[in-house]
Amino acid sequence: MPRDDRTIRTDAPEGERLQKVMAAAGVGSRRACEDLIFRRRVTVDGRVAKLGDKVDPATAVIHVDGERLVVDTRLVYLAMNKPRGVVSTMADEKGRTALADFLGNRVEQRVYHVGRLDADSEGLLLLTNDGTLAHRLMHPSYGVSKTYLCEVAGPIPRNLGKRLMAGVELEDGPVTVESFKVVDTLGKTAQVELTLHEGRKHIVRRLLAEVGHPVARLVRTSIGPIRLGDLRAGRTRRLTNAEVAALFKAVGD
Repeated sequence: MPRDDRTIRTDAPEGERLQKVMAAAGVGSRRACEDLIFRRRVTVDGRVAKLGDKVDPATAVIHVDGERLVVDTRLVYLAMNKPRGVVSTMADEKGRTALADFLGNRVEQRVYHVGRLDADSEGLLLLTNDGTLAHRLMHPSYGVSKTYLCEVAGPIPRNLGKRLMAGVELEDGPVTVESFKVVDTLGKTAQVELTLHEGRKHIVRRLLAEVGHPVARLVRTSIGPIRLGDLRAGRTRRLTNAEVAALFKAVGD
């Protein structure tokens, strides 16, 4: 959250007009941004903005209608569909295929992955150079949910969901899931979807193995408000302004 001792700079020569910064971030035309400011729908560093305000895009915390607006053009926010067999690190000293191998020269900034997926797992990863947001997304106190689609050994008993939501004791402490459902069944295997806030190592695999349904395939399909969707394996895409704002909202900013 913004510090109380911050002030909006209205006379700093190095600052830029607030409406210009907002327009560059894709909010709308400068005239439309001026109207938003006039209607007191814009805050800068926790205070209601006014026409004539100047801001530093590198440090200003701007909200429009309560949603965070990213105006620092140096910040990068990407979604990636990590393929199976790829390690969750930007570069690997053992020479294994890593995340940076899929970026090439398309991203000039140095980005880092948010959280991890083991090499045998696949699905959604977030890549960013916004260290503050990355920390909040990973820290358990912010409780950002993650959803997984898993292929497991079946059949699935009717009470499994209730058992998982009630809590299962693992060697490093209890874990509970927020939601659980059976998506499909095929012979002795089943597809299940579960959502939880945990980020401990191999937590989903350990949890399902503990209740007698070891995982054969695991795909992370969402992190907070960001969904994997139809993004192909090995591909990345830039998050939209609305998606970035939703991430900030998910961590209380």
